Amino acid sequence: MSELTSESRIVDSFEMRLAGIDSVDLDKLHALSMTVAWPHRAEDWQFMREFGEGVVAIDEIGRILGSAMWFPYDAQFATVGMVITSPRLQTNGAGQWLMGHVLDQVAGRHLGLNATRAARRLYRSLNFIREASVFQCQGEAISPPDVEPPPGAVIRAVEAGDLDAIAQLDCVAFGTERKLLLARLMANSKGIVLSRAGRIEAFSLCRRFGRGHVIGPVVAGNDADAIAVIRPHAGEHRGTFLRLDTREKGGTFSDFLSRCGLSVYDIVTTMSFGGPWLPHPERQAAHAPKTYALVSQALG
Repeated sequence: MSELTSESRIVDSFEMRLAGIDSVDLDKLHALSMTVAWPHRAEDWQFMREFGEGVVAIDEIGRILGSAMWFPYDAQFATVGMVITSPRLQTNGAGQWLMGHVLDQVAGRHLGLNATRAARRLYRSLNFIREASVFQCQGEAISPPDVEPPPGAVIRAVEAGDLDAIAQLDCVAFGTERKLLLARLMANSKGIVLSRAGRIEAFSLCRRFGRGHVIGPVVAGNDADAIAVIRPHAGEHRGTFLRLDTREKGGTFSDFLSRCGLSVYDIVTTMSFGGPWLPHPERQAAHAPKTYALVSQALG
């Protein structure tokens, strides 16, 4: 994105220029996310740079004052995330400027994102439409309660040969094929699958992220199966920080999270641009796989 470096803009007396996100040091990106109290480590930023694309806003002395990323899954759909502006610039149009470049780069695609409270007004001004809430559940994990295993289910660790079956489940739940992302996640995660008669019907992945570990994605056809594939992670990480982002507002799954010490810490808003992102519940087949936990707020 070297062509972006020539564009500049005065914001709150700062002259800023745009540069590709791959051109800057990870420690500077980490410092930017710290200014808004986001938990991303340098390693988390690097993972997203390897999968997505983005821009940063840099001032005349080399400080990074803003960022925005997009993650193109195919020619029709992308998610948007890591849209950050330094607190002193948040009311001066820097976010609108960065998002303008994102929209130019992903023109023609339908978009999805998960908006913080602070960013919802910006996205509404750009004609993003609200679809759902995401509950950021986190805390010091405690030993999960005993639950009856789902009927006929075999629960085991993920194996390398499971990728195709996992990607197929995820595609139905997410709406877009994400095999490349899942392959990268599996290389950096511990995973659990649930199968019946040799067919994988639910899975979960858990990896290092932020202050501890995050469980996601989780895909299953019902609450019992979803609980079965996250319970081993909760048990393994008891006594340490654990997080899971879900759109499940209530019911057995949400109750289980609370009983594992993962209470709702924050709520963000799923929004879309160019057409609906999430499948309509009334149009889903009974017991169709759905996303019980996001990979991350940026990746969906």
